[in-house]
Amino acid sequence: MRLFRFSTNRFFSGLLSLMLLLYSSVVAADVVKPALIEISAYTATSGNDARVVVDIRASIEALLTGINARYKNTQDAPAADEYDFYREMRPAELREAFAGFENRLLASVELRVDGKPVKLKLGEVIIPEPGYTKVPRISTIYLHGDIPADSKTLRWYYPAAFGDNAVRVRQVDEANQRWHWSQWQWLRDDQPSEQFTLDELFHKRPILETIFSYIVVGYEHILPKGLDHILFILGLFLLSTRMKPLLWQVTMFTIAHTITLGLSMHGIIELPARIVEPLIALSIAYVGVENVFAKNLHKSRLFLVFGFGLLHGMGFASVLSDFGMPRDAFMTALISFNVGVELGQLSILLAAYALVGYWFGRKPWYHDRIVAPASILIATTGLVWTVERVMG
Repeated sequence: MRLFRFSTNRFFSGLLSLMLLLYSSVVAADVVKPALIEISAYTATSGNDARVVVDIRASIEALLTGINARYKNTQDAPAADEYDFYREMRPAELREAFAGFENRLLASVELRVDGKPVKLKLGEVIIPEPGYTKVPRISTIYLHGDIPADSKTLRWYYPAAFGDNAVRVRQVDEANQRWHWSQWQWLRDDQPSEQFTLDELFHKRPILETIFSYIVVGYEHILPKGLDHILFILGLFLLSTRMKPLLWQVTMFTIAHTITLGLSMHGIIELPARIVEPLIALSIAYVGVENVFAKNLHKSRLFLVFGFGLLHGMGFASVLSDFGMPRDAFMTALISFNVGVELGQLSILLAAYALVGYWFGRKPWYHDRIVAPASILIATTGLVWTVERVMG
């Protein structure tokens, strides 16, 4: 009996230490985002003034410190302190720091038109104010180059040392005020893009390719990048480890965020991030606090989860707005993104059940020894994020 008690105490000491470690990393987490690349090809022009403009939306702070897709968040990187130093800089200061990186950027990216490299020159660099420092500051870097008016194909390369990236190309006919966007290509593992065509309208992307790419985007927004959504789902799990009530809550959450995600993407509703992000953090704090004081799950929580799902849906919309949606397959992409989100949420629930719920969910001390301390950490994290996002 004494041996069992000793082992149990050691287990819970280790579990608490692990939760504290996770807490410290989650509170300080600054998620690494992929770069978004938009390339405009002005080929339908008179004379020899055909050109290309590359619009790179990325974190200059991450570029300067070598923080890329190897890291789930900036705090995992050796240069985390340097990143935080840059993250607090005013735009003029960061622009000056970026000047020393310009030649490396131009030497590392590659744009090929009809198989031949295009010489790119740096244009305008737009850097926002620091804002909320735990959200990556996305700056815009413009590159320019000249290309032949009869160009037929284009291929883009962005090194893995700078991070993952998503790229699309716009054919521009200035004379007739017409343009056409390609679909996004999601690039990982140091791979160049597939060829984009420049002498005809882009072909429709295969439906299975669209489904797969948006499922991946949705899943990765939860695992590993959605720390706030991970904590929210864990908060739902802790109070009731039984699958039926958990699935009811996840279903209500899914219905709610699907509604606001669809309405937001259609421009019917819109709330600025400075309102949505603090409210999402506050929803995490509320779930944590409720877990501490509630001994049993009540049906009223379904309505609360639905309301919180409406908020989280508007948060998801910001991700899809950045990544873009295909006009000819809007509903397919939207549903696929939601499927990815749900797969991510189910992965969290299954992992939590396998590690905690299956072994301890029915123990009489489960609430006091696991639910209460874990929920206090979740609530504290949510409150810290709320204050930081309001102040930011």
